[in-house]
Amino acid sequence: MMGRWVYVVLVISLILSLRNPKRFDTQTITDDELTHPSLSIFLQRSHFNISQGHELRLEYDYYRDKCPDAEKIVRSKMAQLYSQDKQVPANLLRLFFHDCFIMGCDASVFLDDSNGNESHPIERQAIPSQTLKGFDKINLIKEELEEACPGMVSCADALALATRDGILLAGGPYYPVFTGRRDSIRSYFQEATAEIPGPDDDLNKILHLFSLRGFSPRETVSLIGAHNIGKISCQFIRNRLYDFLGTGQPDPTMSDDFLVEMRVLCGDGNQTSLHGSPAPASAPAPMRSSGMRESTLGMNYYQRLSTSISSGAGFDAHYYQNLLRGRGLLHADQQLMAEEKTAKLVWAYASDCGTAYRTDFARVMLKMSNLGVLSGSQGQVRTNCSLSLNSS
Repeated sequence: MMGRWVYVVLVISLILSLRNPKRFDTQTITDDELTHPSLSIFLQRSHFNISQGHELRLEYDYYRDKCPDAEKIVRSKMAQLYSQDKQVPANLLRLFFHDCFIMGCDASVFLDDSNGNESHPIERQAIPSQTLKGFDKINLIKEELEEACPGMVSCADALALATRDGILLAGGPYYPVFTGRRDSIRSYFQEATAEIPGPDDDLNKILHLFSLRGFSPRETVSLIGAHNIGKISCQFIRNRLYDFLGTGQPDPTMSDDFLVEMRVLCGDGNQTSLHGSPAPASAPAPMRSSGMRESTLGMNYYQRLSTSISSGAGFDAHYYQNLLRGRGLLHADQQLMAEEKTAKLVWAYASDCGTAYRTDFARVMLKMSNLGVLSGSQGQVRTNCSLSLNSS
């Protein structure tokens, strides 16, 4: 009977966490909030056990014996990094998305397996990956983990834990991270080039790419809502304003006033566009503005593009409210309104203070973090995230 009451209390605590969109102060994040095993069991029972056709061998608190302070080290370092740069959570979330979306959450995006062979491209060199940020932050975290527990904590786990802690620091919902991932022994240039969703993709392609990873339309709409935080580089937007899909014309779905507003903010750039992902980014954003450098600018859903929407916290309904007004920054964003099956989800997420979105986002992040993981004797645990053990 007592166990049932504890379970109920934990469920209520989770719901209250998901309903509260305010930002977390780093001092309020306790060990219990991040590591309570009963909470992870509750979420796992809510259809989160993603095996992808093979047994999932991750564990909650996998490092309890091997490196008992591992998660505390990640959490402490993330709090420090966030205090220095508020874009870190968005950068790591995008990095994590790219890693998991291509052959699973195995840190393959970090790996340089070229062995100095310039004719052997690596995953980080794929066009969608060229604007990724956060590698240096994970390297800093990994250095502290190696100092405490040499050769124990994988780069894949370091990224998964840091991403979750960053989301929490940015005001997002809590979700448990199962650990025990191993690192890939190769990178995937071709797959990263072909399979990362692009900023100008239509809805059918977006849904298809996500469905190949086992995501439903609802999960896809929720995951793309990660645009709630961070900046989206103007280089991902500019072709939509001047040369949409090579037509020499702007995206015809944009209203005239929105087009003018975005052109003022982004300029023409005088450069070709880059293919990118729908995840949030603070990548270099070329913009014509006196006294401002391209490397510091981008756009988010809090700027003048959403003046009638309360800024609130990062993880609330403002992203979806903008889509209802036809003011998605990326064509891929606005495509969520192109068909009823996704538009009704946008309406649902936009209709409250973010409770439904935060609940679904926590669930889909847990699901994504388990995609295609290596465990047991598979892969390796790199000591340097960029190099395999054979070359480090």
